[in-house]
Amino acid sequence: MTLDTLHFTPWASLAGGVLVGLAAVWLMLSSGRIAGISGIVGGLLRPRAGDVGWRVAFIVGLMAAPWVYRAVAVVPEAQIDASTAMLLGAGLLVGFGTRLGSGCTSGHGVCGLSRLSWRSLVATLCFMAAGFLTVYVVRHLLGMGSSV
Repeated sequence: MTLDTLHFTPWASLAGGVLVGLAAVWLMLSSGRIAGISGIVGGLLRPRAGDVGWRVAFIVGLMAAPWVYRAVAVVPEAQIDASTAMLLGAGLLVGFGTRLGSGCTSGHGVCGLSRLSWRSLVATLCFMAAGFLTVYVVRHLLGMGSSV
């Protein structure tokens, strides 16, 4: 394994992490809500009166952020080394895991851990382990994917 120092972006990563943390804290302090994307989107599928506006604003903000970033910085060209079928399968597995774990990486990993939730710690350890195992199996046992 090699470290790709040309694309190593510690300052941009730090800034992004700080912004995610601030957004999560702001949502919690302003409305008492957890910034878990699966819960926010799930709430739009079964909307309640007075509960749609902030959810839509959050999702629009998530979708607009890359466009805003692109206006002020050079964005490298994305390269996806997977078939459409593999991406669809991966998306379904992530959705299943989100449902099974009662939350997503943002809800458990960002918000839950910061609240010192044991359930979120276990969930985060489980999805991290599953990710490590998947990369190992796909890249080293099956020989698929990138070597970087």
